[in-house]
Amino acid sequence: MTRLANAPFQNATGFFMTRTTLICNATLVNESRVFPSDLLLRNGRIEQIGSQIDAPDAAQVVDASGLHVLPGVIDDQVHFREPGMTHKGNIHTESRAAVAGGVTSFMDMPNTRPPTTTQEALVAKYVIGARHAAANYAFYFGATNDNIAAIRALDPASTCGVKIFMGASTGNMLVDDDQTLATIFRDAPVVITTHCESTPLIQRNLERARKQYGDRIPVSEHPRIRDAEVCYVSTAKAVELARAHQAQLHVLHLSTARELSLFEPGEVADKSITAETCIHYLYFSDADYPAMGNRIKCNPAIKSAADRDALLAALRDGRVDILATDHAPHTREEKAIEDYEQAPAGLPLVQDVLLAGLELVHRESIGLAALVKAMAHNPAIRFGVQERGFLREGYWADLVLVDLGGTTRVSSERVLSRCGWSPFEGLTFGSRIHSTWVNGALAFDGVTVHEHGAAMPLQFAGRRQ
Repeated sequence: MTRLANAPFQNATGFFMTRTTLICNATLVNESRVFPSDLLLRNGRIEQIGSQIDAPDAAQVVDASGLHVLPGVIDDQVHFREPGMTHKGNIHTESRAAVAGGVTSFMDMPNTRPPTTTQEALVAKYVIGARHAAANYAFYFGATNDNIAAIRALDPASTCGVKIFMGASTGNMLVDDDQTLATIFRDAPVVITTHCESTPLIQRNLERARKQYGDRIPVSEHPRIRDAEVCYVSTAKAVELARAHQAQLHVLHLSTARELSLFEPGEVADKSITAETCIHYLYFSDADYPAMGNRIKCNPAIKSAADRDALLAALRDGRVDILATDHAPHTREEKAIEDYEQAPAGLPLVQDVLLAGLELVHRESIGLAALVKAMAHNPAIRFGVQERGFLREGYWADLVLVDLGGTTRVSSERVLSRCGWSPFEGLTFGSRIHSTWVNGALAFDGVTVHEHGAAMPLQFAGRRQ
């Protein structure tokens, strides 16, 4: 295995949190339990969990009465746009938005400019992360039709996964050679993550829409152009390959009820084939296209209310393992393009994902402990993230304190993502992010993001056999 150079794994400022913090009178949500407790943080880690912990000398004391403490969200799918598309966002701006939303760790996708398909490009992104990330960071390696040697050389301890676009992709990252796919599934030393949509079926549906609408295809056709069959055919192929080669497969952003038949309920630790959905598939439906237009255009497409309800049920029963964002910022001007085929796909979501998830809890669509499992525990287990994703003594102190009785009005003024907008604008969530802690350091105090170099590269246990 080729290990990344040491430099990208050193924090840019040499930061190491020596402050001791006692969070007292809190309600913890962890490993299916909701219980009162204090937490003592020291040197960036959780030193003690228990009731009535005495504050050490010179400790900062945070009274968390009325607040719930959750492990920080681990978002396994973001597009922070750096390098090459930094007018939309970059690792600095988007990670600041992430910590303001309770996301303490992120895994960034490889379809940048240039794409992250070489060892040199991967190292370069870790250098950027060390210098500018406000949250803990990891970067996927992108598969192409001709970089299998580089995939075989990946270091499982420092690379979260290899990303395969098994369908339409931006740039030149579509892997459409069957022999290449088989080789990747056989030889990849890390978790294989896939974007599953069938390009031939998309083209067939797009031609049908062109015949009907000419050059004025309405965005409401998006879930019919990228329909359930488009997703199912590609996802079924990925699952078949994983079974044939006993590979570790994680299918990203499920958007349909039909795909759920390909996955099994149960604990993520017991599976070699897992699935993720994203917050927008649980919140919106095709009924929202007339009002939202291109603001909710994404790939795969947001589909029917029946699909949305099936995905929620699957998240509850463990058939879908992880809830993420697929955060993909575009400028307002780009989203305002009227031509359906030219308008970009993707939504900015990291600042709102936890609040939107908690809104589902308020609606009794999912339990609070189940939400934490899908957003923190399961990403840590699936990718083998070391010492994160749980409230455990000895683990890194990545925490978010939330006020379940507070409110948050979503407006463009509060958006920290460089794109400056949110698909939830105008809504009022029934919860509030009180504060976010990254490696024991206060990263967000409910108003301001604090930048002090606390973020670290994620480390991984390596591929499960």
